[in-house]
Amino acid sequence: MKITIYKLIITAIILVSFPTISFGQDKISKTLTTLNKETIPYVYVDDLQLNDSIVLLDTRKKEEFQVSHLKNAMWVGYKKFDEEKVTNTITDKTQPIVVYCSIGVRSENIGEKLKDLGYTNILNLHGGIFEWKNKGNQVFNQKEAITDSVHTFNKHWSKLLHEGIKVY
Repeated sequence: MKITIYKLIITAIILVSFPTISFGQDKISKTLTTLNKETIPYVYVDDLQLNDSIVLLDTRKKEEFQVSHLKNAMWVGYKKFDEEKVTNTITDKTQPIVVYCSIGVRSENIGEKLKDLGYTNILNLHGGIFEWKNKGNQVFNQKEAITDSVHTFNKHWSKLLHEGIKVY
C-alpha cells in the first residue's frame, strides 16, 4: 500500500511539473508568435552550423553588442540601421545571412529591410542571443574575448535569459 501511494505521489508530481519542464523555454516562442509576423524564416540554435559562408548580423544597440555578441558578428544596429555598411560589405545578394537580436523581434524587422534591399537568403535566429547563451554557446565582448555577460536590454526581457550574467 505504501509503495502504491508513493508511486501515485511521484506520478502526480511529474504530471504537474511536466508542462513547466517541457514548455519553460516556450516563453520565447510565445513571445515571438505574439510580436513577429514570421516574414523572415527562423533558424534554430541547434540547427545553426556556423561557417565562413554565413554572415551574422547583430541588430541590437551598440552597447548591447559591446557587452556580448556571437563570434564574428557584424553590428548593423536597429534604430540606426547601417544600410550602407551592409550593402558595401555584403555585395552578393544571395549571401547566406543570419540576423539576430535578444530573442528575434528586432532582427525580423532588420531582415525585412534586408529583403527590401534585395537580399534573398536571410534567416532570423529564433531566440536570438538569449537562446544561444541558454543552450551553452559562447559569446564574445568588444575585445573579442569570451564572456558570460549578456546585455538583456532591460529587466523585463532578462527573464528570458537563463544562463550567463545579466547586464542592463
